[in-house]
Amino acid sequence: MIDIGLTKIALIGAVALIVIGPEKLPAVARMAGTLFGRAQRYISNVKAEVNREMQMEELNKMHSNIVNAANNLHKTVADDIAEAEQDFTQAVAEANQSYLGGDGWKHAPSEQDLAEKSKHFRKKKLAHTSSLPMWFKRQSGRKSRVMSGAARVARYRPSSKTINFFN
Repeated sequence: MIDIGLTKIALIGAVALIVIGPEKLPAVARMAGTLFGRAQRYISNVKAEVNREMQMEELNKMHSNIVNAANNLHKTVADDIAEAEQDFTQAVAEANQSYLGGDGWKHAPSEQDLAEKSKHFRKKKLAHTSSLPMWFKRQSGRKSRVMSGAARVARYRPSSKTINFFN
């Protein structure tokens, strides 16, 4: 700011004492002090307002950058989703084309095909539900009876001979 030293202040005070006089000097000094205080407060308020404006400008720039990044991300994700949906629908169309045949329509099964399928279904159902001999059940791998956990442990437990290593 203003470069005022102690000697300059003393010189200003002496001139003021001579020009103003000793009676009015305290009132003038008081008024000068209040004016100087007001000026300092005004300058500090202006500095604070400028700092706030600069910070708001920085925040607005940051906000716009974040909004742009979010919009870009949203657009990228939407494009990826649209591309995936397009690939999926294309794959489904190709799968339907290969499954249904070249002309796009699958021919209905004939009566003979349906009868053959139902006959095999009945055979499979009878094999599972009918009473078959035990030797056939053992041979085909189906369980003939269920064994509890305790019975299985008792059946497959090693012999009751204990080996003592200290004898």
